[in-house]
Amino acid sequence: MALSAEEGNRLVGLLTEHAERITEGWTDRVTASMRNRLSRAELHQQVQEVHRGLLLLGEDPTFDQAGEHGAELRAVLSELSRLRARQGFTATETALSILSLKDTLADLLGDSDLEALRSYRAYSQVIDQLALYTVESYTKAREELIADQAEQLLELSTPVVKLWEGVVAVPLVGTLDSARAQVVMERLLQTLVDTGSPYAIIDITGVPAVDTQVAQHILKTVVAARLMGADCIISGIRPQIAQTIVALGIEFGDIATKASLADALRHVLRQTGVEFGRRSRRET
Repeated sequence: MALSAEEGNRLVGLLTEHAERITEGWTDRVTASMRNRLSRAELHQQVQEVHRGLLLLGEDPTFDQAGEHGAELRAVLSELSRLRARQGFTATETALSILSLKDTLADLLGDSDLEALRSYRAYSQVIDQLALYTVESYTKAREELIADQAEQLLELSTPVVKLWEGVVAVPLVGTLDSARAQVVMERLLQTLVDTGSPYAIIDITGVPAVDTQVAQHILKTVVAARLMGADCIISGIRPQIAQTIVALGIEFGDIATKASLADALRHVLRQTGVEFGRRSRRET
């Protein structure tokens, strides 16, 4: 909500004439709302930045935050919101950093006359708008943070490990959806390029269930690896998964499948000419 020229000039006068009193009282209230999780010195600096942004906004007597004069204040509030989101504060706590200004102005204006009450009501509406902008910025920052964390977790949940010279493996754990399948494919192909490995084992022991969609994701990964010159072996075919694959009519064609990762590795090493011998039990 925009202010009248008279209300805007009066607010600028208050912010300028009582700058120190406002920033000190405002900081005290923000510090209390944060329950000492941030230092007063840090909060005081942030309050001063918002205060300076308000003075720049006041160059427009109507205090229209969406206008040209509000650019600096919007930038300050956006950065404050991103900082609060990264520090783990809630949207309410973030909004209180702005709303606390209302109580500070109320102390200055008092309630001695009707004009003071009208001014406070007008200023409160401006501050409410700034708080709403802060919440919107916080929400956007929080969503970006969650998306980044989800992407990092996705990458961590799809490791590609080197088992032997020329043999890499992708141990899959959990549900394999389209997004994760894409990450699996990209990481596997990049590892094949980096290591020059001719064999790749895709282990699905940790995949709770295999349906048509999961099978398609696996097959696409195998085809992509073959285009890179690598043969793929699928391991971790448990009895329940085998029955499901047969019931669904899923065919892996000429792709080698094994019951365990150890069997798959043994199969690959035999393909490379490595000989295995069985240990005999020691007689007691």
